[in-house]
Amino acid sequence: MEGAMKAQSDIQLAPLMLALRLFAMRAGGAACLAVALLAAGLATWAWLLPQRAALQQELARPLPSASALVEAPPPPTANENLSLFYATLGEKRHAEQQVKTLFDLAGKAGLALNQGEYKFGYDKASTVTTYQIVLPVKGSYRNIWQFALEALAAVPFAALDEVSFRRDTIADPVVEARLRITLYLKEAP
Repeated sequence: MEGAMKAQSDIQLAPLMLALRLFAMRAGGAACLAVALLAAGLATWAWLLPQRAALQQELARPLPSASALVEAPPPPTANENLSLFYATLGEKRHAEQQVKTLFDLAGKAGLALNQGEYKFGYDKASTVTTYQIVLPVKGSYRNIWQFALEALAAVPFAALDEVSFRRDTIADPVVEARLRITLYLKEAP
């Protein structure tokens, strides 16, 4: 039965295929290309038509009312910002532990760090103590930056004030750097 149906469909398609071949031979290549492009354009239009209708439906929906929208919280006041600033400061009594943290991070980064210069300062207006640390380090350029970024992440109340680099020759892989880090501290409550 299937064989008979296939043969019948082949017989019905044969005249259509013959007519298409004759048309192609009479019309030429340019006309065939134009017909193919027209068919592709019609297929694309038929495919995009339902999508366009869905987009129009989406655009026709009403917008939510202003009362349904979430309002942003008000910005913090100056007093809230100031209290957040003081809450972020480190404690003066733990300054030596922070220096130890810096030395540990330098060792982990593969830097040679033998000594440092340390200096306390105090600002009467803000009642903030500063602890300025100057660290001469030796290592690769990448390791020095890695150390600096990790130090700032590990000690959130620290600021990297200055970085200077020195290299004896261009081909020298070891760089000498001087980092000035300031810790901002408060007295213990």
